Amino acid sequence: MEQNKTRYVWGLLRLMMGLIFLWAFLDKTFGWGFATIPEKSWLAGGSPTAGFLQFGVHGPFADFYHSLAGVPLVDWLFMLGLFFIGITLTFGIFVKLGGLTGIIMLFLMYTAVGIFPENNPFIDDHLVYILVMVGLIISDSGSYFGFGNYWSRTSLVQRFKIFR
Repeated sequence: MEQNKTRYVWGLLRLMMGLIFLWAFLDKTFGWGFATIPEKSWLAGGSPTAGFLQFGVHGPFADFYHSLAGVPLVDWLFMLGLFFIGITLTFGIFVKLGGLTGIIMLFLMYTAVGIFPENNPFIDDHLVYILVMVGLIISDSGSYFGFGNYWSRTSLVQRFKIFR
């Protein structure tokens, strides 16, 4: 019985992480005024990465990240990543691939801002999120509060377990 309670927690964590990424995608795309104002939305011609990459990065890799600011390919990869991670985790399908993509994105963000954390000398929130992503990957989190049970019975997933 205890294991079922744990799975519900992992399912809720998966759903919450998915909504974090999906919300970031939607707000940057449409400029709903939370992190992105309408005039700077992606649809209005703004770059979803330029502000952060120009002004938000510091540390040993700052020059590298500054050079990526406003590059359309970087914008597209970032937005596709946010969308893919958000959809997979929110719906509980492709959780392993979505989680792995999330780990890569969070690690890149960590190297941009977190190697020398500003608010805590020991840990950065990107590392906590990476650990949560690992938990989502190794647990059966897609089966709770998502479509993972149905998804796991499809022939695609039965044939290629990585898609679970």
